[in-house]
Amino acid sequence: MDGSKPTGNQNKRGGTKASLEGYRLEDQVGFVIRKASQRHTAIFMKQMIEQLTPNQWAALLKIAELGSVSQNQLGRDTAMDVATIKGVVDRLIKRDFVTTNSDPSDSRRNLIGLTPRGAEFVKAGRPIAASITGETLKGLSAAEQHTLLELLRKIA
Repeated sequence: MDGSKPTGNQNKRGGTKASLEGYRLEDQVGFVIRKASQRHTAIFMKQMIEQLTPNQWAALLKIAELGSVSQNQLGRDTAMDVATIKGVVDRLIKRDFVTTNSDPSDSRRNLIGLTPRGAEFVKAGRPIAASITGETLKGLSAAEQHTLLELLRKIA
């Protein structure tokens, strides 16, 4: 390289450009979904109390809905793999949001349930979570919000 301007397939940074034939990253569904998810996560982390993560909130809300649940079922119901849900539950236990008890019908299995602190947190967090969803979807009409959620459910 002699320091001259890039020509042909060379870019300004000195690398070689590949022919993409109209394929743009910004037009790819995975990229757009990831950017939307990153925006939602940033809004969530800014607004949610107790520095709770979206995964922790999902677990707490599902436990509140079900009453008590095995860790495996909780992972399935919140779309988290085994390692992720274990870490989430461990952190929620340390924060006194959930507790584990032996399943009366199967002593090999533990059931996860909300503590009184966890139940109070879910109650306090629900309006905040609704506000987070509203902020994430801000700029879309009610019909567009409904359509977006329906389309995402079809993909999921």
